[in-house]
Amino acid sequence: MKYIGAHVSATGGVENAPENAHRIGATAFALFTKNQRQWFSSPLSAESIQLFKERCAAYGYTAAQILPHDSYLINLGHPQEEGLAKSRAAFLDEMQRCEQLGLSLLNFHPGSHLREISVEACLDRIAESINRTLDKTSGVTAVIENTAGQGSNVGFLFEHLAYIIDKVEDKSRVGVCIDTCHTLAAGYDLITPEGFEQTFRQLDEIVGLKYLRGMHINDSKKGLASHVDRHEVLREGELGAPLFERIMRDVRFEGIPLILETPDEERWSEEIAWLKSLCR
Repeated sequence: MKYIGAHVSATGGVENAPENAHRIGATAFALFTKNQRQWFSSPLSAESIQLFKERCAAYGYTAAQILPHDSYLINLGHPQEEGLAKSRAAFLDEMQRCEQLGLSLLNFHPGSHLREISVEACLDRIAESINRTLDKTSGVTAVIENTAGQGSNVGFLFEHLAYIIDKVEDKSRVGVCIDTCHTLAAGYDLITPEGFEQTFRQLDEIVGLKYLRGMHINDSKKGLASHVDRHEVLREGELGAPLFERIMRDVRFEGIPLILETPDEERWSEEIAWLKSLCR
């Protein structure tokens, strides 16, 4: 079964996210468990935690259908010790919030070397950051999102993802999220049928499809190998309708959250309905 949804608002409390997802016909959803543009937030209240769990149960959302996203400020490969320590503390807090909410996944952007250390050194720091966090938490999988390769960000090559996973000690609690816009921007052809098959064959050979824990379903404003992260409404960008038809009909993408991050939230219900129609 395909779990299809969007990154919905948790304004007013995380307990509002399941209702917002249900309202647009989603069978999956993503959320921020805290303000994504602040380093620190107040702890989750017992009431919010209880209401979140009750509403997920009421609307039929299990942990397998929910892909929370961490703060954009976090850089687990930060070249400077102060920034690295701050990022690690914030990431631990994010993982602990997921534990409290009964969630089993946390999606994150791997990090950036800021042109101060090598790519390999940055990847080593990311892996060590994951190891430290997994040692202090339980039940939550760290899900590395591939990037568009903009600026000094790492994680745009499948080899980067594989390198990190190789150095994570508990491989049962690490995975990847593939963003369709980022994948195209990074230089992987998802437009043609041949490119689609080659891309996911490479992902399987280099990383392993067994590590795929979720996908971000976005069209792209920019073309192949642009290294520009600009999402577009489905069927209105460079990727086009055929890619999303292939994804929805491919059994390899069953049972994981397929999350819209397209720019017009007023159209999410329409996009979700279209994606669902492709599965029939």
